[in-house]
This record gives sequence, C-alpha cells and structure tokens, in this order.
Amino acid sequence: MSKAAKPSELGKALRGFFTDYLSNQKGASDHTISSYRDSFKLFLCFLAAQSGRAPFQLSFDAICVDSVLAFLNHLEQERGNSIATRNSRLAAIHSFFRYVASILPDQLSLSQRVLAIPFKHGPTRIIEYLEFDELQAVLDQVDRHTTLGHRDYVLLTLMFNTGARVQEVVDIVASDLSFAPTPSVRIQRGKGNKARICPLWSCCAELLRDYIAKRGIDSHQPEVLFRNHLGTPLTRFGVRYILNKYIAQAAVSKPSLARKRIHPHSIRHSTAVHLLKSGNDLASIASWLGHASCATTNKYATMDVDMKRAVIARAAPVESADTDKSWQHDDDLLTWLETL
Repeated sequence: MSKAAKPSELGKALRGFFTDYLSNQKGASDHTISSYRDSFKLFLCFLAAQSGRAPFQLSFDAICVDSVLAFLNHLEQERGNSIATRNSRLAAIHSFFRYVASILPDQLSLSQRVLAIPFKHGPTRIIEYLEFDELQAVLDQVDRHTTLGHRDYVLLTLMFNTGARVQEVVDIVASDLSFAPTPSVRIQRGKGNKARICPLWSCCAELLRDYIAKRGIDSHQPEVLFRNHLGTPLTRFGVRYILNKYIAQAAVSKPSLARKRIHPHSIRHSTAVHLLKSGNDLASIASWLGHASCATTNKYATMDVDMKRAVIARAAPVESADTDKSWQHDDDLLTWLETL
C-alpha cells in the first residue's frame, strides 16, 4: 500500500473507471455498469464505516486484502447475500483494480494482491425448467379473450420461442419484427449489447401479427410491444408477476409445477432443453440463445433426466467379473506401473 497516495486518487480512478473504461473501452452494458455502481456504493460505505471517514475522504490506503475480505464476509454474514452475489461484488472490485493497475503504477502491488482474491465456490443449484406439457398447462390458464390475457399469451409464447432473457423481451419494439421473407425478431439489446436475429415459429408469427393488428401498433415504428395496464412499458418484474400467477393456477392440475422454483429465466432454460431434445447441436442452440461460448450452453446437455436415461440405456453394463486385479498381486506397485 502506498501511504503517499493522495485522497483524490481513488475518486479520480473511480470516475475514470465508470465514465470511460467500462463504457468506452470495455463496451460494458448498462446493466453491468449499474451492478458495478451498486457494488462500489456498498464497498465505499463499508470502508468508510470501518475507517471512521466519510466516503469522499477515502484513499487507496483504506483498501487492502483484509478490508476486501472483510467486506465480502459482511455481505454474506450481515447482509445475508448469497455466494453468487458475493462473487458478483468481487468481480466488480477485480475489474476496477485491473483498470487501476493500468493507470497507476504505484498501486500495482495493491492491485495484484486484490486480484489474487479468489471467487468462492458454492453449492450448484439445480437449473429448473418447464417440460413441454408443463408449459402447455401454464398457457392453458391464460384467458386470451381479455386484453391483458391476450398480451400475456403472446408474451409467454414469444419468450419460449426465442429463449430470450426477460429484459431482452420487454425491450423488443415493433420494428424489431420481420414477417417476410421468413418470420424473425431482432434482439437488439442482448447481454453485452450483442444483437442477434431469432427465427419465429409460424404459430408465434401469427400470434404477433394478430397482436399488433388488434393493438394498432405500427410494425415499422420502434414502439414497445408489451405494456402494462397503465400503458407504460412492461418491466421484468411485471413479467415475473405474470408468470407466477399462471404457474400458481396451473399447479392445481400439474402438481409438478408446485415443486419447482420457476422464474422468467426458467423459460429460457426450457427453450434450450426443448431445442436439445429436438436434436439440435450445441453450437446452433448457443447461437439461438445468444451465448458467447458453447461452454455456457453445454450445461443443458447434463440437466435433462430423460436424456440421461437414454444415455444409460445405450451404455453396456460393466462386467465386474472381468475386472483386472493383476496389480493386487504385485508386491511392488511402482514396478506394476512401469509395465503399463
């Protein structure tokens, strides 16, 4: 740590990090910038409380490995945050100190020590998704004869068709739709600001045509597709409320739904599993979902129970009687290894 560091250096570095580095150099999304902002608001308030100084009085000498670890423990033990949230906050701190290392050579040692703080491993949560019949049970609960019910049916169908993230869906505008020569929708504001084009099933395309016609939406204008009862754009929290409502209703006839922790992102998982069961390769599914790497998509290949059963059925059983036990009769294990 540099005791000679000026109190203003930390503030200048933070301003450069948020106003230039993240947006202009890294091309980070607004969501990422907001998440990092919230992380540093919590971190600076924690440091201020620990040091007895106001946040604007803080300098780099208030930061060390111990203070970062204390902050991370504070998140878990006092704020009740999950390991995933803890790691997300640490990712923001790591990103900042990678930037600091590039602009402040006298803080390089501190940056290296902070960057060496590892992410914490936690229990892997089972990825919940809807089987096709469960999804159909949810859609059957929607009263398509009402204005809001019509909206909900189109919304949920589009989510399943595209496998889009919930924020991507609520950001779709009418001009993102294309019905000729083949129906598709452009996801303009994907994760990391990556755009992609997703094909539409014919049934979904017909639903969308009918929807924009009845709503009087001009398909050539950037008009938001989905609005709430107040006429303002639907939010991801509104989508969660809509889905939870129909899940609760469908659970009466489909008890399996009551045992699952379903949220809007579960629809995305459901799309991935459906595509995989239909025989599509991981690279195609990754492109469909907008994954930067097939490694992200690969998790879906291990989560479906039916597919696991099929693998077991195709595998030949191990014959235990033919197991080679020759090494057990060799007094010198190293000698046996040399024979391999």
